[in-house]
Amino acid sequence: MTPLSLRLAALGAAVALAALTGTGTAGAVPAAAPAAAAAAVPAFADGYGLTVVPGATEVHSPTDFTLTVTTAQLSGKHRIRILLPSGYDTEPGRRWPVTYFLHGGGGGVDDVAAAPALHSDSMITVVPDGGLKGWYADWRMQNTAEGAANWETFHLTQVVPFVDANLRTVADRAHRAVVGLSMGGFGSLHYAEARPDLFGQVAAMSGGIDFGQWTIRATVLATELNLTGAWCAVSTSGSAGSGRCTGYGPTVDSDAIFGSPYPVFNTDRVWKAVDPAAPVNLAKLSGTGIALYTGNNDVIDANTAVASATVKGRLDQLGIPSRLVDYGNGASLAPTCNGGHNYGCWAPAFADYVPRLAAAFAAAG
Repeated sequence: MTPLSLRLAALGAAVALAALTGTGTAGAVPAAAPAAAAAAVPAFADGYGLTVVPGATEVHSPTDFTLTVTTAQLSGKHRIRILLPSGYDTEPGRRWPVTYFLHGGGGGVDDVAAAPALHSDSMITVVPDGGLKGWYADWRMQNTAEGAANWETFHLTQVVPFVDANLRTVADRAHRAVVGLSMGGFGSLHYAEARPDLFGQVAAMSGGIDFGQWTIRATVLATELNLTGAWCAVSTSGSAGSGRCTGYGPTVDSDAIFGSPYPVFNTDRVWKAVDPAAPVNLAKLSGTGIALYTGNNDVIDANTAVASATVKGRLDQLGIPSRLVDYGNGASLAPTCNGGHNYGCWAPAFADYVPRLAAAFAAAG
């Protein structure tokens, strides 16, 4: 194909699959109203390039609160939601494993409320802002309407040590997990590959985890170009299931995040370098607990099912154990699940996964 035909093909696929990264039919969950009387939450000290914005902490409950921080790595203010186990205050001598939850495109930190299993008494859950279309990457272009956009640096070199410094965590890879869905599924697998020293467990739900698929590359382009129309056509996503599509923020250049997506003269080298499905990257997961979940019953999860099967097959070839749950039309998973790209499926998928993760943490000692 010529570069022009490749571009047209990719944009066509982008329109057809405009939001692989969407927050799903349950939609983004709105921020909880601040508690009338703020309960005591742990005090957080600035550090690792993060500055806590005074007076901006939202307290949803004594074990559920949201910080607001600033960093030179990102433009503007950004939120970090933290869910503590119920015993965090009553067991002051205990340290806890940590799970990082990465939300999908068009979503935010409050989406975690749609997956109750992630508020577990066995672990701390940290939900950092990933941007409407941050793609858990340090962007190639830093001069777009988004401004500074070093999401990977923010999460891996700032948020992780900041959390370990301020909470009673077990700060080793055996007791740290990264999990995500949709765009966050890409982020979780990519982060586990980029920093196997940090994460001993990883899970991707309906993840855009194979950049060798044109439909998935086209989805990234759709978020860059803010093409939400096709997503609205196939979904009732929106804030609290209202059907309102939230969009992906200001339009940026189609090369802004990973550079050119077109395989001409190796111009797509960044896409290949960060591709979670690339065998060279998958090999870095040796010794990591790996779980993949997907449906296959709508236009989006039909593609994430292919991507998940590809990753599973390559892990098998490498001799790396992993668990793939393809729940198809959702009947085998839960009455709420239709096999599509939504929290009706992701919530019960996490309900299946989190106890397994807790057992893995416990087995690590």
